[in-house]
Amino acid sequence: MTAPHPGADRAAARRSLEGLALGDAFGERWFPLFRERQRAYAEIRARITPPELEWHWTDDTAMALAIQRVLDERGAIDQDRLALCFALTYDADPARGYGHGMHMLLPALLAEPESWRTLAPGLFEGGSLGNGAAMRVAPLGAWFAADLDRVTEQAVLSAEVTHAHPQGIAGAVAIAVAAALSVRSELSVAAVAEATPVGPVRDGLARAAELPFTTEPWKAADLLGNGQRIRADDTVPFAVWTAARHRDDLAAALWSTAEGFGDVDTTCAITAGIVAARTGTGSVPTEWRQRREALT
Repeated sequence: MTAPHPGADRAAARRSLEGLALGDAFGERWFPLFRERQRAYAEIRARITPPELEWHWTDDTAMALAIQRVLDERGAIDQDRLALCFALTYDADPARGYGHGMHMLLPALLAEPESWRTLAPGLFEGGSLGNGAAMRVAPLGAWFAADLDRVTEQAVLSAEVTHAHPQGIAGAVAIAVAAALSVRSELSVAAVAEATPVGPVRDGLARAAELPFTTEPWKAADLLGNGQRIRADDTVPFAVWTAARHRDDLAAALWSTAEGFGDVDTTCAITAGIVAARTGTGSVPTEWRQRREALT
C-alpha cells in the first residue's frame, strides 16, 4: 500500500467532490428528459431553480467517487486498483449515463482489471479522446494541490486507465491543474493552458484565455465548444473559462455554464469541481444541497 502523500489536501478534495456532484446533478436537470430546450433556456436565463425534489448525479460523479476511493486507500493512483474500482462502480449501477466506450470497457475490467493496458488503447482506434477523464478528475487535482508536478503525474495515471488518447489525457491534466490552482487561489485560464500538453485541448484553452469575461456564456460556448461532441477539446476550454470567470461564486459559475447547454451535466460537473475546490458548496442555495443525491 502506498503511503499518503504528505501534501495531500483531503479537505480540498472533499470540497471539490461535493461541488462536482452538485454540478453534475444540477446540469442534468436541463436535459430534454426533464424539460424541453426552449423552456430550459428560459428558466436558466431567469435563474429559476429546477423544482424536482431529487437531483440525481450521473457517471461523472460515480467515477469521481472511484478515484476518491483509491486516493483514500492508497494515497495516490494505483492504476489496477482504479480500474477495478471503476468496474465495480459501473457494475453497481450501469444506468448512470456512461458513454459507449465505458459500456464496452468497464465490464471487461471487472474480471481482469489489469487488462486496461490493452483494452483502453483499443477503444476508438487509438484510445478515447472523450471528456470522461476530465469530468472526474478535479478532486484529484485538489488533493495534490501543493505540488503541481504531482498533480500532472497523477492526472495522467488516472486518465490512462480509460482514456489512452493523448488528448483525453490532456483534458484530465488541464482540469486537475485548474482545480489545484483554484485551491491555491491562482486560477487563470492562461495558467491552465500553459500546463496542458500540446494539442487541441491546449489550443482551445489558449483561445479561451483570450476571450473576455464580458462575453455572454452562450457565445463563449459557441466559440469554445460546449461538450456536445463529447471530446475533451470540445469540453475543457469552456468549463475552465466559466470556472475562472466565477472563481469565487459557485452558483453563478453553474448558471453560466448551464447557459452553454451541450453536455451540460459534464460541463457543470467540471466547472463546479474546480470552483468548489476552494469555495466549497456552502454559498449555494440550501435547497440545491438538500435536493442533490447524497454521496455514498
